[in-house]
Amino acid sequence: MRHPIKKMKIKMSWKVSEESVEEDVCIHPGSFGDMCIRYGQKLDSESGVTFGYIHKGLRLHDQEISRLRNTDANNLRNRRKLYLILDLDHTLLNFTHLAHLNSEELHLISRQILLDVYVIRCVSKSSLFKLDKMHMMTKLRPFVCTFLREASEMFEMYIYTMGDRPYALEMAKLLDPQGEYFNAKVISRDDGTQKHQKGLDIVLGQESAVVILDDTEHISALTLAWVKHKDNLILMERYHIFGSSCRQFGFNCKSLAELKSDEDEAEGALSKILKVLKQVHYKFFDELKADIAERDVRQILKSVRMEVLSGCVIVFSRICHGALPSLRKMAEQLGATCLMELDPSVTHVVATDAGTEKARWAVKEKKFFVHRQWIEAANYFWEKQREENFVLKKKQ
Repeated sequence: MRHPIKKMKIKMSWKVSEESVEEDVCIHPGSFGDMCIRYGQKLDSESGVTFGYIHKGLRLHDQEISRLRNTDANNLRNRRKLYLILDLDHTLLNFTHLAHLNSEELHLISRQILLDVYVIRCVSKSSLFKLDKMHMMTKLRPFVCTFLREASEMFEMYIYTMGDRPYALEMAKLLDPQGEYFNAKVISRDDGTQKHQKGLDIVLGQESAVVILDDTEHISALTLAWVKHKDNLILMERYHIFGSSCRQFGFNCKSLAELKSDEDEAEGALSKILKVLKQVHYKFFDELKADIAERDVRQILKSVRMEVLSGCVIVFSRICHGALPSLRKMAEQLGATCLMELDPSVTHVVATDAGTEKARWAVKEKKFFVHRQWIEAANYFWEKQREENFVLKKKQ
């Protein structure tokens, strides 16, 4: 007895030749419910990893997961594709509960699109949706449709969110109404193997070929989102269109919606990161000389990051001790050299105060004197930023 998997385009052929093992010594590759997927034999206990987002009740054992990953990896590499795991909120879109809209955001109601998720088309002018049955409003990030279309030519894409499954599926319909990009590859917190943690154990892709886009490394103050996969991660600048989203992260400022503004498509995070993804894809398939099975996207991500601030020599001035280690590490991962003291090789003094001795030295020696946000922006956009946009001026 075999159970076909129709929801996802993954080749899962559990064929057994005539001379293979008998049913009573079957090494079970997995199960549907309590039935072996190879013979339909009833199993006494459940084991393996659940892949319910592919097919309800599907469980696969480690050996079968490894086989499928190898098979799928070979198929994708023949098609010149890698894997891309995409977070939802603050990465591809932003949502708010209708009850959380304030008086300065009510103008959004008049701009809403009355939603039929089965016929709506994803276009830049139709990116705001009021979902009455979920009591929420969603705004797609500028450039997201172009991003998904072009990324899909280079990557097999998954959605992976810590939202619940109904939310994940509704957002997938907004982003991919025709089912062209994700098919059944939509993973929610209900599908994970560990509570409050994201991992690649339920993704049928080899870790060496996976790129992750997410706005955070942390689910909470105590829990890492991608604790085992930080080398696969591109950390995105968060998208905050709604005031409730800003308040969630402690920002005491007006939201883009309150300002009747939005992120710029050409200069926004998705546009910048798409360029990085194209660079990573090119390096993986066209630049590396190693056997394709030995290539590792994690090493490529590391090398691309190291190019961002290559040649920059940085000294920090009056950065609080709590923030300094992480800022230094960020700069070094971007390829900069960080020194403790000033010397002629220094190219940038990074600070939050324009009145320090090091700041005066930078002005006198005509070195770049910039706010710490210059490094943080380079980290988000994977691109060296124009120093004149981050100049610190002395307080009057």
